[in-house]
Amino acid sequence: MTTLHSFSATSLQGEHIDLSRYADQVLLVVNVASECGFTPQYAGLETLYREYRDRGFAVLAFPCNQFGRQEPGDPDQISAFCSTNYGVDFPLFEKIEVNGPQAHPLYNWLKNEKAGVLGSQAIKWNFTKFLLGRDGRVLRRYGPATKPEALRADIEKALQAKPAAA
Repeated sequence: MTTLHSFSATSLQGEHIDLSRYADQVLLVVNVASECGFTPQYAGLETLYREYRDRGFAVLAFPCNQFGRQEPGDPDQISAFCSTNYGVDFPLFEKIEVNGPQAHPLYNWLKNEKAGVLGSQAIKWNFTKFLLGRDGRVLRRYGPATKPEALRADIEKALQAKPAAA
């Protein structure tokens, strides 16, 4: 069975990360951008991360420049922007594509697991969010306009859920 734990990605610092390191955590996977109308959501994402990380929750952010070229920076610029403007402490990964032939395999899987509005698989814009349970399976998909604070009840429910028997 494929889960998030089957994938790997490269951190913003260039480190190869086996995503199985996040086994037994509830995760929010988000494609992000520094020059987007939704960029202020970084603050809400960081608030959720700080509020729930001690209970086994993490935000995994993947910068993406596919939508209006709203993430033009290099890794150092992205890191400095997120840290300086929003105090981001959650994991940031290298810039990826989320749609098309060069889409990261993780995003191809996420889109297949949970379709968007009207059954669309494509990511429509920056700050599309996927909530995953401790087993690495997708629970919910949220559109870019869904503010991070609106996810609290779903995160709480996922954190309280008992892990499925192996």
